[in-house]
Amino acid sequence: MILKNSIIKCLIVVGVAAIAFFIHLLVNNLISQSFDTNQLIYSYCINVVLACSAILVLFLLKKKLKDQLGFIFMGASMLKFVFFFLLLYPEYNSDGNLSRLEFFTFFIPYVVCLITESIILSKFLNDLDDFS
Repeated sequence: MILKNSIIKCLIVVGVAAIAFFIHLLVNNLISQSFDTNQLIYSYCINVVLACSAILVLFLLKKKLKDQLGFIFMGASMLKFVFFFLLLYPEYNSDGNLSRLEFFTFFIPYVVCLITESIILSKFLNDLDDFS
């Protein structure tokens, strides 16, 4: 049951991120002719995987670490920035300049996944309080 619920929640994250990706891709095509589509895909994939991982971890730990789930969520959010600085930032900053397009290539997927994940997990955490 836990796995089924977390998979459904992850599919919601994937769906919202896919819609945001296509809008983001369309806007990038309209604004700029020289942007890296692969970098955009990579950024969305990393953020979706990390959001789904956080959801899965919180669902799995809901009974063992019920009182610490909020801190685990905050740690997972912090981990996303660590992944950004390890995986994406070196390529973005390779020319010594982080352009707006590069910034938004990371930031928009991050915010979309964070908001979706936060809504899902806030409902999940509130439901835990109701059953206590």
